[in-house]
Amino acid sequence: MEAQPVLFRFCLKSSLVPSGSIVKQPFSLKFPLLPSLSCPSIQSQNLEVPGGAFYTISIVHKEVCSSSWRRICCSRSSSTTEPEEGHEVRAQVSVRRKKLAVFVSGGGSNFRSIHEASRRGSLHGDVLVLVTDRSACGGAEYAKNNGIPVILFPTAKDERNGLSPSDLVDTLRKFEVDFILLAGYLKLIPVELIRAYERSIFNIHPSLLPAFGGKGFYGVKVHKAVIASGARFSGPTIHFVDEHYDTGRILAQRVVPVLANDTAEKLAARVLKEEHQLYVEVVEALCEERVVWREDGVPLIQSKENPNEYC
Repeated sequence: MEAQPVLFRFCLKSSLVPSGSIVKQPFSLKFPLLPSLSCPSIQSQNLEVPGGAFYTISIVHKEVCSSSWRRICCSRSSSTTEPEEGHEVRAQVSVRRKKLAVFVSGGGSNFRSIHEASRRGSLHGDVLVLVTDRSACGGAEYAKNNGIPVILFPTAKDERNGLSPSDLVDTLRKFEVDFILLAGYLKLIPVELIRAYERSIFNIHPSLLPAFGGKGFYGVKVHKAVIASGARFSGPTIHFVDEHYDTGRILAQRVVPVLANDTAEKLAARVLKEEHQLYVEVVEALCEERVVWREDGVPLIQSKENPNEYC
């Protein structure tokens, strides 16, 4: 997901654009549309032009001398009106829908928010599997009711057929999972999984990390500690997962004020509301491949409206 600026060149007959290190993001193409221009396509999507007309843009992958190239072709829709010559045409290059695994230990309200966003179409990804250490938790029940497979990990010591960490990795690979989302999962992630899904596992924590994080800081315990400290602000943090509790690179945060008369329960409710919105926004960025890395190793989220700005 590392990004470098790339110069695009467009040719009507056969444009070849090197695809190494390309971030799939909106870009502008200026060219006159010819009445009979067409070519075979593998995958198409609408190309919006002035005047309400739509044309399609297709991406075709081709291997040339061990290098990956991308050919851009345009085909004209018979039921549309041509734009005037010289008009700017903006094309949104599509990306493959991402496959998600969510880990929960409790009610799974963040899991529900992500799943609902996927169902209504605002999220370019699908939750394919749920992993939990508590088979009777609310998140597991929600998954079962919505036809999402549930994996129990880790299993109780007295169970003979429990999954090992390597078994879990193999299972998630069979689902072809792209990203793992921890949503109130209280177990430490095994190192085998972290190595198999480097830079692809994320967690949400109910404080502004690095404050009030680490082993033992979860749920209402976090909010009690925040209030007792006299901190004036709190809020959720989404971070990459490493081999320790709450120490991975921070990807996104949302500030929530701590009020003078707050209780842990009141603060928790306000932070949770922001969690639901922030996690969905971050997963949208992941699925749209808008997470890039600064040279010093800090992850950033590109703005959907302007790729030169960061959230």
